[in-house]
Amino acid sequence: MFYRNIDEGKVISQEEISKGIFSLWIKNKGAAYANAGQFVGVYPKSKDTLLMRPISICETDEKESKMRLVYRVSGKGTKEFSELKEGDNVKLLANLGNGFPVDEVKGKCIVLMGGGIGIPPMLGVAKALKGEDVNAFLGYRDRDMFLHEDFMSACKVYIATEDGSVGVKGNVIDALKASTGLKPDVIMACGPMPMLRAIKKYAEENNIKAYISLEERMACGIGACLGCVCKTVKKDGHSHVNNTRICTEGPVFDAEEVDI
Repeated sequence: MFYRNIDEGKVISQEEISKGIFSLWIKNKGAAYANAGQFVGVYPKSKDTLLMRPISICETDEKESKMRLVYRVSGKGTKEFSELKEGDNVKLLANLGNGFPVDEVKGKCIVLMGGGIGIPPMLGVAKALKGEDVNAFLGYRDRDMFLHEDFMSACKVYIATEDGSVGVKGNVIDALKASTGLKPDVIMACGPMPMLRAIKKYAEENNIKAYISLEERMACGIGACLGCVCKTVKKDGHSHVNNTRICTEGPVFDAEEVDI
């Protein structure tokens, strides 16, 4: 069901799960209708930070109508969010963007890839596909990992670290190559742009369908400001340019359709 509205959410709990990374549970109406891969716009209360901050939905509990946001403190807005306490009210624009096509990939060998703060939205995908042949490859800098135990309850988990302290030394593609006999039919991924470029290339070279979630700074979140445009392979039928809006047409795209 399509849902987009201004929600007045209420904080259920919040904790710092890694250095500078917080897990925030919010009770709000939009949680009952969110799809894996969508995001919300969270509004700061400070007058110095008027614009909403886009944050990916990590997971939802439809019955309790609550959602989990896992985010990194990177500025004034997110610093304000990190100080929220149980019972505080939060203004949200929910739910935004298009999620991952989870229904289309059921019955296939699925690989999920997450890097850095691109890991949280992939947990929602893993839980939406629980019971399927799902393999999550998570990339961290070092052994200061977060959410990996949550993934273990939903799917098989493989770890890659830049310093080699846990799992395979390198990135998520290195970890996939090191996994014996695993041949994915589809890859779904979110993370930094260099990682997504490498996944797009790997998928093309190995004839694997790939869906990638692009992260970008946003102002409005509804496609009006054109502040989060990315290049596309084909021209848009309406505007006749090779551009698309990440906040509305994305953030999830077929990797073949975007030029990154």
